[in-house]
Amino acid sequence: MTIAKEPIIAKDAIVELLRSQFKSLDYLGSSLTIAEWHASASLPGWSVFDVYAHIIGAESMLEGDRLPDVPVDVGALSHVHNDIGKLNETWVESLVDLGPAAMLDRFRQVTASRLRSLAAMTQREFDADVPTPVGPSPYGRFMQIRLFDCWMHEQDIREGLGRPGHESGPCARAAVEEAILAMGYIIGKKASAPAGTSVTIELTGPVRRKIHVLVEERARIVDELPGPATTVVSLSSSLFMRLAGGRAQNLSTRLGGIAFHGDLDLARRVVTNLTFTI
Repeated sequence: MTIAKEPIIAKDAIVELLRSQFKSLDYLGSSLTIAEWHASASLPGWSVFDVYAHIIGAESMLEGDRLPDVPVDVGALSHVHNDIGKLNETWVESLVDLGPAAMLDRFRQVTASRLRSLAAMTQREFDADVPTPVGPSPYGRFMQIRLFDCWMHEQDIREGLGRPGHESGPCARAAVEEAILAMGYIIGKKASAPAGTSVTIELTGPVRRKIHVLVEERARIVDELPGPATTVVSLSSSLFMRLAGGRAQNLSTRLGGIAFHGDLDLARRVVTNLTFTI
């Protein structure tokens, strides 16, 4: 048995993944009608337009742009629950007067600027620790989180519009790997798996993956288990990512897409506690 390690992504590899993800969002945005731009995404309180505004805001801050002033108390909005939500909503509100064409142009400008900045960085700079949403970590890990976030938001748009796509390929696999990093915490802490148990989460596609978590003094991801898993949960990578991202609010309607084997009580605790994003 070997302990699984966090993936180390070289600078050039993560930059190319971000380039591909930005291109996918650009292609999707270019195909939308006016009505679709203003349709609801699968996020409380946000339209498709708002999702693009959020991505623009996040990438703008990484480029050093200051948080804009807005005349609205964004903290009073019903779907804003914390300081990160206020930050995100400020950027959304600041871009509310843009039309779809101007929004897409703004998206193209900021993502092109980000890619130039990233390309100019050295591998040493990518390896240096910086503040990230998961605490001090290498800058490259931060960019992997950005890839995860952008891919998830593309899926928010697609789910809201009923336009499935881009659920396989390099960007999807990288997003899944980012979610997998939280599974030790999910199973050991949130699902309260007792010491001596083990869990396998089997992703059946479009991204295929087996995630093994062994619980001893603490829960940790391993490459293989020393014996049969206490419980096995099988589901699509698409549903896994919606659950991990807190996007599957009506879980009871989705249980038909999940297969359980072994300790069913533990399996249900795993499924109902998969969310790790805030």
